[in-house]
Amino acid sequence: MITYGCMPVREWDGSSYDRISGTMERLGLDVLDRLVLSGDETVLDAGCGSGRITEALIQRLPRGRVIAVDESESMTRVARERLGSEAEVLTQDLLELDAGEPLDAILSTATFHWIADHGRLFRRLHASLKPGGRLVAQCGGEGNISILRGEVAPIMRRDPYAEHFADFQPPWNYASAETTEGHLRAAGFAIARCWLTPAPRNPEEPREFLATIVLGPHVQQLPGDLRDPFMDDVMQRLGEPVTVDYVRLNIDATS
Repeated sequence: MITYGCMPVREWDGSSYDRISGTMERLGLDVLDRLVLSGDETVLDAGCGSGRITEALIQRLPRGRVIAVDESESMTRVARERLGSEAEVLTQDLLELDAGEPLDAILSTATFHWIADHGRLFRRLHASLKPGGRLVAQCGGEGNISILRGEVAPIMRRDPYAEHFADFQPPWNYASAETTEGHLRAAGFAIARCWLTPAPRNPEEPREFLATIVLGPHVQQLPGDLRDPFMDDVMQRLGEPVTVDYVRLNIDATS
């Protein structure tokens, strides 16, 4: 099991994620649009996943350099296959980030909520940026998937699942905008602006999307023979269409 800042996180299946992450890609492209680039910068994709957003970032930097980092070896393997020599792909914990050179900017999408210690995270990112460098990011924020989690909670309390969730610790840090701005300024960022945006989504392949991304930690908490029955019960309770009540925490900061 991977850990970020002493918080347990699920194991990722990079191939499955890449296949059904169109919803996440569209959210990520909106974040990329907020990052103004000249085309010759060195930019880090922090938590690159399977490299979908990294691929779009490369197109914005015809004279620049892209470094992509993810903690999951499964994700970075798929990202290397996708990106080839167009980006340097590193398997690293963002809390121990070493990009090898000062960065002009850091982009991150759908990653920071997997990290418990945001104070340490932002200090590490700030230390990696050149003076005046930018951090543009989005992750799950305060209130993220609260409705969905409320629907799943009664199923977790049922037999035969209950005993397996007795010690379950939600592996997310869904922070508020105000708390995040405080962490950014304490880390040394001269400018920090954060805001929350409701972003409900209806994924194209809802069962696999939930099992792979949103409820991955729940599914991996169960033994193999209970995973499909659990998802059967989840899908029956949610009905159609499945709505994931995302709330995104947006971050714009300058070192």
